[in-house]
Amino acid sequence: MSEPNVGATFPQFRTQAIRAIHDPMLQRAIDGATLNFRTGRASALEELPDADVLRDHFKTIRSSTLARLADHLETFERNATAAGAQVHWARDAAEARGIVLSIARDHGADLVVKSKSMASEEIHLNQALAAAGIDPVETDLGEWIIQLAGETPAHIVGPALHKTREQVAELFSQEAGRVMPPDDIPGMTELARGILREKFLAAGIGISGGNIAVAETGTVVLVTNEGNGRLVTSAPPVHIAVVGIEKVAPTWDDAAAWLQLLARSATGQPLSIYTTAITGPARADDPDGPQEVHVVFLDNGRSRQLGTQYEEVLQCIRCGACLNACPVYQEVGGHTYGHPYSGPIGAVLVPLMFGLEEYAALPHASSLCGACLEACPARIDIPRMLLALRAEEVQRHVVSRPEHFVESAAATVMAHPRLYRTFTALGRFFQRPFVRKGGLRPPGPLNLGGDRALPALAKRSFRAQWSELEREGGSDGLSA
Repeated sequence: MSEPNVGATFPQFRTQAIRAIHDPMLQRAIDGATLNFRTGRASALEELPDADVLRDHFKTIRSSTLARLADHLETFERNATAAGAQVHWARDAAEARGIVLSIARDHGADLVVKSKSMASEEIHLNQALAAAGIDPVETDLGEWIIQLAGETPAHIVGPALHKTREQVAELFSQEAGRVMPPDDIPGMTELARGILREKFLAAGIGISGGNIAVAETGTVVLVTNEGNGRLVTSAPPVHIAVVGIEKVAPTWDDAAAWLQLLARSATGQPLSIYTTAITGPARADDPDGPQEVHVVFLDNGRSRQLGTQYEEVLQCIRCGACLNACPVYQEVGGHTYGHPYSGPIGAVLVPLMFGLEEYAALPHASSLCGACLEACPARIDIPRMLLALRAEEVQRHVVSRPEHFVESAAATVMAHPRLYRTFTALGRFFQRPFVRKGGLRPPGPLNLGGDRALPALAKRSFRAQWSELEREGGSDGLSA
């Protein structure tokens, strides 16, 4: 089973980041996967007429939906119930786990098959099922790989993105009890199919997430690239979908815009291989399908963001495009963030939902380059919210005392020109022993930049040079 979230305080984040940066196999895996996702996204959007217009339209859809979220959720419940589904409401992770466990106990289930679901990762559902004596089996290939490894997802779309094929072959060899060569991709795939197909047929319950909840018809839409999603939702007699409350789309027209952007932004496909629409349990004349369908709507801190400066974060459709574009994520990988929601969107979402103190480093895990905003299909202004969270940390005294002291002292110095000139002059003097090849390289533990050299203070400040030019009458040439 995967480990619970470990948090991301400043010391935790720095330790994990350093470890990730110095892991050559991890760097190779991340670079290859994110590059493929980025180039695929760019090509797919180029083929879409008026892609920017569609993104603007989708932004409007998501904003207006959140403005009337309660109404749309009630519409979904009414239509889903009319179609024979049962809708449950979970205020937090504990309630969501309790609902799923209650359904499992009612049916005497001892084996559960799961399709890929970030919501179930969020609530630690696998751990709860295992503790209750119920075996949860991930059937998405990437999720199954990380389950075998005892890890959490490293990416919203590609959970095993951080694994090389050599590492996957080692895991499969342990599971199969025989050596699986890393180059035998068909053989490893066949092994997974053989093991998981038995699970599909034996499981009493199938659990999925939900990419979209269409209020107009009470339909849960799943977007997958593997057939396991359809087996999970049709082979077992009971299907449970755990869905965040923000995933609702008022109409099928809104869902169509969503689908046009989701796969293109995530994997560079015009449409994922499987787009499955589930409206209630199987009918009498259906050849297969579940006898019961349960939809568990998960709040878990989402509703607290409505009407705040962070409401925009609920527009996220979990495509992972911001992770693929982020230079920080590309270096440190997903596990450094201490939560299954990683990358730029995780740096906003996780502190808001699970505690700014516990995840204090995440708002700072960004260069504020704006690549995430440019990549986001809903144009979510992640940099704005990261800055807002940083400001909150200052207001709430979340930063450590030494850091608070240093930053307060720096602010005082920079606010007073005489102090600023005095301290920069002292800095030029005391830096001399540590300047090498134009860079500042302090000794030992003071060298926080590691292999990177900080720029040394110039011999003469810009202000001094500017004043001299003004006296010589040359400032007009510079300002032009």
